[in-house]
Amino acid sequence: MNAPASAADGRPVKPFWNPLVAGIALGLVLLLTFVWTGHGLGATGASTRLAAWLGNEVAPAVTQANDYLGGMVEDGANPLPSWITWQVVGVAIGALFAAFMGGRLRVQLDGAKSIGSGKRIATALIGGLLSGFGARVAAGCTSGLGLSGAATLGIAAFVFLATFFASGLIMHRIIKGV
Repeated sequence: MNAPASAADGRPVKPFWNPLVAGIALGLVLLLTFVWTGHGLGATGASTRLAAWLGNEVAPAVTQANDYLGGMVEDGANPLPSWITWQVVGVAIGALFAAFMGGRLRVQLDGAKSIGSGKRIATALIGGLLSGFGARVAAGCTSGLGLSGAATLGIAAFVFLATFFASGLIMHRIIKGV
């Protein structure tokens, strides 16, 4: 029998939640979010508002003339009053707290041994940028369009999720060469 894993500070690492319990908890959080804010969960809207605000600070004429970002800067585009900004901040703080409490908080680079750390960082960065771009083209990310959209039975959500998972499986085959 294997000894229980321990965190860097010697505390035992707690096991992950049962997937059924975690799914029910996520569903309740989503329901509470709809009831409390009138919106579902999402993340990419915060980065878009941040980009609009930064663009307005650096190049206001260009940002205001942009069809996509222009409407967001009419009200000043300050991302702080937006509910989605605080949701993303709360998720980050909550994730750090949960990782710490579970004994899983550490900085690590997965996959560096198999493909090299430079290539791993580059592929993660490129993949993240492509996912972010795709999320904006699709009008939502996996949490905003996928989770919240599916909860409201939006057809676009199911198309997005199928495409997202199929693309992930295909890219896994291409990158891993299997």
